Amino acid sequence: MSGVFEPLIIGLGVFSCAAVVFIALRMDVIDHEGVPVHLTSKVLIYWPWLLWEIIKANIDVTKRILGLAKISPTMVRIKTTQKTDLGLVIFANSITLTPGTISIDVEKDGYILVHALSREGTQGLEGGDMDRRVTGLEGPR
Repeated sequence: MSGVFEPLIIGLGVFSCAAVVFIALRMDVIDHEGVPVHLTSKVLIYWPWLLWEIIKANIDVTKRILGLAKISPTMVRIKTTQKTDLGLVIFANSITLTPGTISIDVEKDGYILVHALSREGTQGLEGGDMDRRVTGLEGPR
């Protein structure tokens, strides 16, 4: 960040980063929850699917705002199959990222309470497609 791009300075910076990562690995302070490196390849498949779901939900919300479709607020409990806290967080955040739905509560008994702008907005969640994809994303544990 100094603006000095001499090979020695860049080399020392790379060495410092590598040393810190090595020490952190040896101290066992890098965990799967804080640094989910194991999700990297699977997330490259999940993100485009989630982006498409966000686009479809945006179109649905726009129709409802313009009065082309009825607004019927509803709350549902969605069963989760994730095995880790990280998987639950990804699932709940994916629901909230999708316009027209928001995760209200992650319950201890394996359910997420969701508020939706319409009953139709919850049908995709109740079908379990997003749940299956997030469970596949987190992988076997």
